[in-house]
Amino acid sequence: MSIPVRKFDAVIVGAGGAGLRAAIQLSEAGLKTAVLSKVFPTRSHTVAAQGGVSASLGNSEQDHWHWHMYDTVKGSDWLGDQDAIEFMCKKAPEVVVELEHFGMPFDRTDEGKIYQRPFGGHMSNFGEKPVRRACAAADRTGHAMLHALYQRNVRANTQFFVEWMALDLIRDEDGQVLGVIALEMETGEVVAFHAKSTIFATGGAGRIFYSSTNAFINTGDGLGMAARAGIQLEDMEFWQFHPTGVAGAGVLITEGVRGEGGILRNSAGERFMERYAPNAKDLASRDVVSRAMVTEINEGRGCGPNKDFVLLDITHLDPATIMKRLPGIREISIQFAGIDPIKAPIPVVPTCHYQMGGIPTNYKGQVVNEAGEHVTGFYAAGECACASVHGANRLGTNSLLDLLVFGKSSGDSVIEDMASMPKEHKPLPAGFADKTLARLSRLENQTNGTSVNDTRLAMQRTMQNHCGVFRFKDKLEEGVQKILEIEQQVAKTEIKDKSKVWNTARVEALELDNLIEVAKATMICANARKESRGAHVRDDAPDTPEMPNGRNDAEWHKHTMWSRDGNKLSYKPVNMKPLTVETVALKTRSY
Repeated sequence: MSIPVRKFDAVIVGAGGAGLRAAIQLSEAGLKTAVLSKVFPTRSHTVAAQGGVSASLGNSEQDHWHWHMYDTVKGSDWLGDQDAIEFMCKKAPEVVVELEHFGMPFDRTDEGKIYQRPFGGHMSNFGEKPVRRACAAADRTGHAMLHALYQRNVRANTQFFVEWMALDLIRDEDGQVLGVIALEMETGEVVAFHAKSTIFATGGAGRIFYSSTNAFINTGDGLGMAARAGIQLEDMEFWQFHPTGVAGAGVLITEGVRGEGGILRNSAGERFMERYAPNAKDLASRDVVSRAMVTEINEGRGCGPNKDFVLLDITHLDPATIMKRLPGIREISIQFAGIDPIKAPIPVVPTCHYQMGGIPTNYKGQVVNEAGEHVTGFYAAGECACASVHGANRLGTNSLLDLLVFGKSSGDSVIEDMASMPKEHKPLPAGFADKTLARLSRLENQTNGTSVNDTRLAMQRTMQNHCGVFRFKDKLEEGVQKILEIEQQVAKTEIKDKSKVWNTARVEALELDNLIEVAKATMICANARKESRGAHVRDDAPDTPEMPNGRNDAEWHKHTMWSRDGNKLSYKPVNMKPLTVETVALKTRSY
């Protein structure tokens, strides 16, 4: 069966911050660019980012990009690649000022400069004291950013394909990527987007977990497509649990609340973070705060009838400050917790938030293979990519910075690489759509199969129970077996609703195909890494003098690479060599 083919210079999958920033580079350079998105661009999950974007502007106090780099390396628990981290932190002031010139409505200081607030793990003078580095638009920074980037794309005449879902990469026998096969969600039409360059900016896959701050669209589509096309995934064991999701709802309460002076308290009203991070306190790195909260709960100092959450207290702040700096958070608390934070503390619990791993790239946004060579025609940026700037744990506000820096960088790389490409498109290989069409046909014709919803729920509960904030040897081993069993169920899922209206059931089944790849990679990589590092904490790798914080640099200071073929694991070294400055040497991480 043949399918329609549309030709573009470049196709971008995903219209969040990274995809829109890449599109600006390409469209303004005159390239014919298609952007595919499952939702309208301003509904992409970047819209949910609240607290800020980090840049060492020094608008409120002295700051330096080298301090930002040090904090990011330390935050990553030394698993981040220092060339990429230097590139990101050095570029930060430039891309934030550029965004300001695109029309981003940042909050302002009295002098008219971009307002900056403190954020967890961001310190001055190489870890001395907290610094105000997060450039904020109240508590709706992602919302403001997404709208500014979308408007700039409208100005540049970027061509959007809204409510389209990419299904698979097109690769030829040489391994070159030649575009994607995609489904129009309204009609069910399947089309090949034939492109000289393809950028994945598909976001995260937090929906592999039962409790997540992620939107329902965050189903790891880019990672699933890459894995099926033979691309390895990097560091998939590292998932950040944000300390403050609304208890029982999972809705995000920004770290900016603590940046504005919010305090975490246990059932005794105690400010407990002073015990775990005496210097940074409530503004320690996210993995440190999340584990402290879970420890308080596990030791019986949680709040509520079931003692299963702690409290985030801002009742001591001036109500005018809350209304000015945190209006959205007050609204979220009232709607989802039934509590006005001006009058009472917010019940919070750690919730799955962000994937540090993803499709392996260099700092230019080029996807790289096992040998470190660029996969011709393929690029990735944002949460679906692993540069690796976040390592074992991402610092708050570095996610929005990642979108801007590597969205732009990947766009620049496409422009540079295409200058040496032939003007004509490379022909599509024979049978390029066969596997995709077979997958769609199976979904269409499967009878007496498993339920998509039940199978997805089984996967999410397995991930939550076996691969959460704290990880246990027996639980991980059992989790691997359970996930592999669930994979067999995914292969037999049946679409109960065969109607073609919006293809909702069909899309959910296709999303589950991607989610299970991410879940497998996560569980298998977590089971294999026999140490504690950053967000990955095992009970059988405790804090000892020989292994501070459970970290084993002698054996495990390396990136995990997972291949779908046989669930094989390999490893590659962490790049400890920055571009221009001295290496940030390994040491014990404390706040």
